[in-house]
Amino acid sequence: MLKIPYFPGCTLKSNAQHFEDSAIAAARELGIEFVELPRWNCCGVVSSLTTDDIMHHVAPVRNFVRVLEMNSEGLVQNEKRLITLCSMCFNTLSRSNKRVKNNTDDLDAINEFMSNEIDYDGSVNVIHFLSLLKEIGFDKVRDRVKKPLNNLKIAGYYGCMLLRPTDIGIDHSETPSILENFIESLGATAIDWHSKSKCCGSYLTLSNKNTALNLSHDILTDAQRNGADLIITSCPLCAFNLDNRQKDIKQKFPDFESIPVFYFTELMTVAFGLEKRLGDFSV
Repeated sequence: MLKIPYFPGCTLKSNAQHFEDSAIAAARELGIEFVELPRWNCCGVVSSLTTDDIMHHVAPVRNFVRVLEMNSEGLVQNEKRLITLCSMCFNTLSRSNKRVKNNTDDLDAINEFMSNEIDYDGSVNVIHFLSLLKEIGFDKVRDRVKKPLNNLKIAGYYGCMLLRPTDIGIDHSETPSILENFIESLGATAIDWHSKSKCCGSYLTLSNKNTALNLSHDILTDAQRNGADLIITSCPLCAFNLDNRQKDIKQKFPDFESIPVFYFTELMTVAFGLEKRLGDFSV
């Protein structure tokens, strides 16, 4: 069993608990154990781009220190990868990690500020679960499938945070394929569609709901126009805009027809025959 440090983030412990539950169950089927960071804290949600704003990077670095502690305490063995599920957490942690790795002055300042912690040495690598699946091979995913999703046409929705900026993205920002390969490993058909990496409105859903509704409507209708039966994502905020907001979208656009939205790991549990353990739902 591969034991790997795991950062859940806040939403996976609240509104997206089923995302975490399905991921942990599916990972175990593949011989992977997510070992949750002790005393983890929020990733910080948005990575600061201001050059003199070092404080916004303290929260991510604290989590990287937890990875070092897990290794020194024997919770994992020589495993400096930190795995994430949430796209926003992946993006925020990756960008902060890249910054402190490339700027020793910032790293020194953060280590000095966190004087009660061990120093972070820049040795942690942040990865997304999809990247780990690609690394172990989608053939291995295919081998675990007990209930192929043969009759489904699925739209893989990347959104912004998995692909941009390009120096931390998990795939090509314009022509990604990792979600499509994942979908096909479960026996389903991955559709090709224009809006796979368009922004859903993100946190504008709080400050400018109308704009988020417009953007999400365009994404959902594009998936339907290209024949999708459902959409998968790895971002809780995208899931909120694309799924929870569908009633609001229907009110604004009366001709809109609803479409199911799932986390990608939920489809893994269905294809692996695990959904009975997690609570019945159907695709």
